[in-house]
Amino acid sequence: MKKSAFYIFIIASLFLTSCQLTQKVPYMQQIDDVPIEVFTNAPTVPEQIIRPGDLLDITVMATDRTSVQPFNRRVVDVMTVRTSSYSQEELNYYLVDNNGYIDMPVLGRIKAQGMTKSELEEYVRNQIYPRYIHEIPSVTVRFENFRISVIGDVLKPGSYTIPNERVNLLEALALAGDLNITGRRDNVLLVRINSDGSRTTARIDLNDKELIMSPFFYLQQNDIIYVEPNQSKAASAYSVPPAASIAISATSVALSAASLILTILTYSK
Repeated sequence: MKKSAFYIFIIASLFLTSCQLTQKVPYMQQIDDVPIEVFTNAPTVPEQIIRPGDLLDITVMATDRTSVQPFNRRVVDVMTVRTSSYSQEELNYYLVDNNGYIDMPVLGRIKAQGMTKSELEEYVRNQIYPRYIHEIPSVTVRFENFRISVIGDVLKPGSYTIPNERVNLLEALALAGDLNITGRRDNVLLVRINSDGSRTTARIDLNDKELIMSPFFYLQQNDIIYVEPNQSKAASAYSVPPAASIAISATSVALSAASLILTILTYSK
């Protein structure tokens, strides 16, 4: 009877443990319980801030294409690229230097660091019109190297380029093939490099039903997402150093020999 009760206790413990682990897997648990009014106040997609190292495509257009041609850097002649010592990206795009500047034709050096795309577009437009041309130009700024990185316990860790410059946390994890079953969903680390060069870190709980309300739900240029492995996977990844392994083996042999000798002496009496 006691053995039966013991076995029932073991099975119940395993069942409860399994249920607890399963509860840690789904994202945004009990999201249906959140009032719809809460989601209407969710953060909107933030405008990206220009930082040193960004690669910008700046296009100036007007009805009179000849008038805006001096302000455009884009090279469409393949032979020009082949015969030049510069790469296609260097000829077509503007690299924001370590001091936050870009160098545009005619306009010269511009401090782009800290601006949003729309602010830089407005600044360039105001510099051109009416000083150089008599028509308000259309100015478009795009990031050519907008990327995020997902590392840790995911299926496909790596860096991913985002063409539309808009990505949220769940989409980034989807690009990386989602978390492995052993990845911790309650403690995802986000590392962000701000426009002034400082760093911000945040811990994100994917199980949280109000995840999309987080100010870190939408990602920014060069964000890094790190998924920690759970304790069981971390423990299984630990390898015993060769010296320690030899010492353990030697100790095991010595204990076995001592046990054998003790057994022989006991029976000899």
